[in-house]
Amino acid sequence: VVPFPAGAATDLAARVVGQQLSAALGQPFVVDNKPGAGGSIAAMEVIRAAPDGYTLLFSSNSAISSNVALLKKIPYDPNKDFQPVAGIGETVLVLMVKANAPQKTVQDLVGYAKQRPGKVTAGYGSSSSQVSIAVLNKLGGMETLSVPYKGIPLAVNDVLGGTLDYTFVDAGNALAQSKGGAMRALGVTSPKRTPLAPDWPAIAEVLTGFDVTAWFAIVGPAGLPKDVVDKLNGATNTALGQAELKTKLAGIGIAPMPMQPEQLKSFIGTEVTKWTRLVKDANIQPE
Repeated sequence: VVPFPAGAATDLAARVVGQQLSAALGQPFVVDNKPGAGGSIAAMEVIRAAPDGYTLLFSSNSAISSNVALLKKIPYDPNKDFQPVAGIGETVLVLMVKANAPQKTVQDLVGYAKQRPGKVTAGYGSSSSQVSIAVLNKLGGMETLSVPYKGIPLAVNDVLGGTLDYTFVDAGNALAQSKGGAMRALGVTSPKRTPLAPDWPAIAEVLTGFDVTAWFAIVGPAGLPKDVVDKLNGATNTALGQAELKTKLAGIGIAPMPMQPEQLKSFIGTEVTKWTRLVKDANIQPE
């Protein structure tokens, strides 16, 4: 179960990893997209499923860690209601405008927004993009109108259509849009430049302290038997070590992040704390 629509980074990663796992385990892996509520809809479907290993959540940080801070009332406990299975990978987001927009740098966009407080529009389709917009506003001393979407590709469409001024795009889609000449990348959300596109500056080069990165992992419902968890984890970690999958993930802007179940459990706990701090520091009011 994927908490974002087709074409989103989480969806693309789930499909390439699913293909590899299907070959390794001799079982079809079917992607079921359940977007909405920052991933909570998909998360609840998996939590309610039988803990037999046949229903898994292929999630980004949104449903597992970020929602704790972004939602006033979250219907699940990410530390108790999921069984961590396997880490998948990490990625950055990219600040992007339409290719023919007048802004060519982060400084250009910040200056443009400061001259039009509350009138510049930004779209987000994940918690990572939502927080990125808020951090940009805070560090840039600007005020923009944030518009929610069920997925980043939908926000991209509205930037291309002229409805939005900018958005934060997952690295894979950003590379495709940039190569196609439709959009312009202004900066990446990681503290340093990404090797995927070293010409793109880090936003932190202009706005010190800017640091927002996203990740992907597989979890199942609580109570998943240890032998099932171990089998899925072993197959996933083996796949992540193969050159073919590494190449496919790199093509969508993802660096492999293999983990044992206990490592992933600890990682999720740390990430809940991290994203709670990020949301608070960015002055985002829980919905």
